[in-house]
Amino acid sequence: MSESQDPPGEPGKAETFRCGHVALVGRPNVGKSTLLNRLVGQKLSIVTAKPQTTRQQIAGIKTRPEGQIVYLDTPGIHLAATRALNRYMNRIARAALTGVDAVLFLIEAGRWTQEDEHVMQALGSARVPVVLVVNKVDRVAEKERLLAFLRDKVDTSRFAHVMLISARDGGGVADLELRVLQLLPVSQALHDAEEFTDRSERFLAAELIREQLMLRLNQELPYAITVQIEEFKREPELLRIGAVIWVEREGQKHIVIGKGGQVLKQAGSKARGQLEDLFGCKVFLRTWVKVRADWSDDDTSLRQLGFDSSGV
Repeated sequence: MSESQDPPGEPGKAETFRCGHVALVGRPNVGKSTLLNRLVGQKLSIVTAKPQTTRQQIAGIKTRPEGQIVYLDTPGIHLAATRALNRYMNRIARAALTGVDAVLFLIEAGRWTQEDEHVMQALGSARVPVVLVVNKVDRVAEKERLLAFLRDKVDTSRFAHVMLISARDGGGVADLELRVLQLLPVSQALHDAEEFTDRSERFLAAELIREQLMLRLNQELPYAITVQIEEFKREPELLRIGAVIWVEREGQKHIVIGKGGQVLKQAGSKARGQLEDLFGCKVFLRTWVKVRADWSDDDTSLRQLGFDSSGV
């Protein structure tokens, strides 16, 4: 494509069109996935109240007339990386700091933790602008208290910009995106205008199923679960999906299935509805629960289950 041509699928002049990658980083449960979904206008990353819900990097692509932003949602960087899965998540999150044009560092309004400080130290390797994004400002009624928090707990001078947002209701998000665009280089679009993620339909299906299980299971069990799609077959007016739910213990299998199969049925029914919304067609979903001992603490099992860090 010559420099005089417009970016693919978008109006505007190529000499003013901006495009680049932006990493969303932060400790677990600060709202990175909620923000990604809000920015893209589509549910890509699953969201629960449980920390470490996001396990793998996922790109959300937002194309505007003036530019294209490739947002990279990452697992939360955490201190307790005792198992292979936790170490994998930290590697993925840290790797996102290289090869991007800007970083959005999310924290929670009114709360600065040891893990936030740990992420801040990791950002020392970033060689691009870092924007401090203070999320959940809607939960702080007294704005004076928020300003005092930023003054006393957070050294805002370390950041290129400070943005106040509420990813949940969208407050401040439009202003944040305009600020991000200004940080990106003038460049042609990297993706077609209709693309919204780099992830496969199988990946998105597995994540929606895992989300529904996490919402229904308490304590540590959600972290012993992963979902693998074994069948993904399109037929006229129907999409057949077969999913294996892996757990680490035989006892966990019975909990996931539930008495009379109720837990699995409820999760499957809710997931099927979301899958139909995502893919725009009728979905026939079948699920099986199988045991793979200690899969989350075994590097070979992680690779076989789709947790690939070969490029990290």
